[in-house]
Amino acid sequence: MKKPIAYEAYQQMAEAYAKIAPTKPHNAYYDKPAMLSLLPDIKGKYILDAGCGPGIYLEILSERGASELVGLDASEKMISIARKKKIPRAKFSVRDLNRPLVDFSPESFDLILSALTISYLPDLNAVFSEFHRLLKPQGHLLISTQHPFMDFLYFDSQQYFATEQVTTTWKGFGAPVEVPCYRRPMQDLVLAFLNNGYTLEKFLEPRPLPRFKELDPKHYEELMQFPGFVCLRGRKN
Repeated sequence: MKKPIAYEAYQQMAEAYAKIAPTKPHNAYYDKPAMLSLLPDIKGKYILDAGCGPGIYLEILSERGASELVGLDASEKMISIARKKKIPRAKFSVRDLNRPLVDFSPESFDLILSALTISYLPDLNAVFSEFHRLLKPQGHLLISTQHPFMDFLYFDSQQYFATEQVTTTWKGFGAPVEVPCYRRPMQDLVLAFLNNGYTLEKFLEPRPLPRFKELDPKHYEELMQFPGFVCLRGRKN
């Protein structure tokens, strides 16, 4: 069975990612605070983290009072690391988000969170439709991903409106790793919400926290001028 495009990359860097990401500026002082600022009230809620990695968000959601948590990731190594944390009320499973999540009943979750994951999925409509099936009425979908504008510039693309598979070299998690992903236009991201039964409630092009500047002034200045990520929150209609 074919693995997701970034499977080998995340298997390779799983341990280094788990150690470095909690304090790495792009994760700790850019993506995470932006995503957490968009959270609705989660006390007593049943939450799915789709693409949970080593469980960074699930630790926070557990501390904030979520009643039950599920973490899914395609990487067996990431799931193994997350399980070892023994996060209260959290269960984990290896799953490929490109395939229907048949183990879960319709209208199971109050919130689905997916941080920096959907850029590895070729068909957003299929994924957002499946998330819609799993959400309770008025449930929320919260995602972050690479900003289409920055991707377009970074990969020097000639076809903004196309969805293209591209590859970048990550050097921040130990040995350099080639990480493939999909670059797509902004309209595809927004329409994935609007065409699959969501009201788009929040749209955030975040800026890094001041602590980012202390640790990485070069990228801080870049992110203050051009967005690297984008965060969106939708509510199931």
